[in-house]
Amino acid sequence: MSSPRRYFRESSPAGAPGLKRSRFTYRNLSQLASSFTSCPLRVIAHIDLDCFYAQVEMIRLGIPEDKPLAVQQWQGLIAINYPARIHGIGRHCNVTEAKKLCPDLICQHVATWKEGEAKWAYHPDAAANMATHKVSLDPYRLESREILSLIKDQFPTHLQKVEKASIDEVFLDLSANVHAVMLERFPKLADPPPYDDPTENLPMPQVPTLDWKADALVDLDNEDAEKEDPDWDDVAILIGSEIVRDVRAAIRDKLGYTCSGGVANNKMLSKLGSAHKKPNQQTVIRNRAIQHFLSDFKFTKIRNLGGKLGEQITQTFETDTIEGLLPVPIEQLKLKLGDDTGTWVYNTIRGVDSSEVNPRTQIKSMLSAKSFRPDINNSEQAMKWLRIFAGDIFSRLVEEGVLENKRRPKTMNLHHRHGSQTRSRQAPIPQGRRLDEEVLFDIAKSLLGQIVQEGNVWPCSNLSLSVGGFEDGVTGNLGIGAFLVKGEEAKALNHAGLKTSAAAKSDISTAHPSEKRRRIDDGIQRFFMQRAKSQGDESSHDPESVPQQKQSGEASGNMALRTTPVPFNSDETDLCQANQQQATSCTYVCSRCNSGFEDPEEYQSHQDWHFAKDLQDEERVRPAFANQQATPASTSRSTTQKGAASSSKRPGRPKKVERGQSKLRFG
Repeated sequence: MSSPRRYFRESSPAGAPGLKRSRFTYRNLSQLASSFTSCPLRVIAHIDLDCFYAQVEMIRLGIPEDKPLAVQQWQGLIAINYPARIHGIGRHCNVTEAKKLCPDLICQHVATWKEGEAKWAYHPDAAANMATHKVSLDPYRLESREILSLIKDQFPTHLQKVEKASIDEVFLDLSANVHAVMLERFPKLADPPPYDDPTENLPMPQVPTLDWKADALVDLDNEDAEKEDPDWDDVAILIGSEIVRDVRAAIRDKLGYTCSGGVANNKMLSKLGSAHKKPNQQTVIRNRAIQHFLSDFKFTKIRNLGGKLGEQITQTFETDTIEGLLPVPIEQLKLKLGDDTGTWVYNTIRGVDSSEVNPRTQIKSMLSAKSFRPDINNSEQAMKWLRIFAGDIFSRLVEEGVLENKRRPKTMNLHHRHGSQTRSRQAPIPQGRRLDEEVLFDIAKSLLGQIVQEGNVWPCSNLSLSVGGFEDGVTGNLGIGAFLVKGEEAKALNHAGLKTSAAAKSDISTAHPSEKRRRIDDGIQRFFMQRAKSQGDESSHDPESVPQQKQSGEASGNMALRTTPVPFNSDETDLCQANQQQATSCTYVCSRCNSGFEDPEEYQSHQDWHFAKDLQDEERVRPAFANQQATPASTSRSTTQKGAASSSKRPGRPKKVERGQSKLRFG
């Protein structure tokens, strides 16, 4: 993504003599392209949808933007749009109090799952029937998914680095995008550094002024600093602000939502910036303006400093502002808070944050639960809620990519509360089949049945169903069907293979007219030649050649492997002579007979023939060993070794040697 070049000259004077140099180096420029978290030119943006739930309902219902609206959940309010906030309505208000402050307020209840129904819907009576309804946030998840997809579409695939921070906010690492635009606007930045030294400083950007448009630009720490020439970090932040402005405009034009943005050097500052000017604005925090921007903040507004840690710091150092905490030396922070925490606090209040924008923040578990007022008293009621839980969880699994087999859970847990006693059961989720809502419901039913069998489980005040143990799905595996062809394709392959085999056999027969052949049954026996009736017959015949496949379509069942068998001459010496010239031009050459093959499958089949022939030769030799007389020494040793064992056996004639077997001789 790039913007017009109207704010810059066509190129930078890289390498021009006598000009002031930037404080940034060619190495910093290279780090920008790789999105290094420690790069001083780094550009991170945060986009936050303005009162998102309220906007979703206003767009769904077609309500004008200047009308006051609040999203209702039971008797409380979970989202209030800006026209309603003018009247002093906040989340602490209930519906009755909000109506008193603004009689024209539109209160829209969230969608709910109703007991016994398989799909969420907007029920007008939901607020009065809390016992039979469960809140569904699916409408907001669906819209969030569309917005996220639209944001990603604004960037080339290889430059997409988007982290979904919550249902209504995302982080963007724009570093690589900014680098690409900088090279486009300043082509000489692509030249190698002087002396091929990456530590050389860049030339200063030759820009007369930076046009920030309507952005809320944070003032610099020193007013006189505005008179200084901008450096490359200012140029990078400017390009990032242009990109964010275009993304926000696309969301507004295509989906109708307004959002606020923050552009800075890291995630912490960009998030604070997006909330600085709302609604529908963006705040830009240059590197030289960080301290001025943070000076008015309470450090409890920073993520991870608003809980117990924030209270501890406030009590220890008797201040809750960043400005009041800045003079505290790092040694004292380490002493009071510990080495790691003290160092982190010291850097954070100075605007230092090296956390990475993670394009794939993976969910570890999903939960759907309901507290019953009044309690439920039988399995039939519980089953209705389990179906709702299964549907609720599955809709979120779809967002996680379960349909595309990207990720899926391994286990399911069911928790049941009866009075002060909580029971839980766990079961694995089958990994070998497609996961859908019915599969989840069947597992949940089984778990509930196990709990009910224990007895004394009613009334129930709470049920919760959860899935966890997520793992990446396996994609790209091929079943056996991928290696087989069926129907007409199989017949065509068989027919072509038989023609090839017949032609090859005809050629070999012409080269060796005196050779005697016989056909044997197809199947595995073609690799194992049976022993002739007598040793004399075996010595007077040549080995048999491997037969062709049967031509009957019924024998193959209209299914064939993607391999065509090739017949071979049974006489190795003749075959070697016949193929000597061909082998020199073939890809695969047999090391035993110098036969050449272009197809690796034919070559492997030929190796199998050598193996079968070796087995035949071994079979022919075995009777000679079986019929030999045992030597006196071996007979004596054998008699001595078997004496003790034979005394307990019934005397009789010696055990007959099976056909094809031979006795082992020891010694």
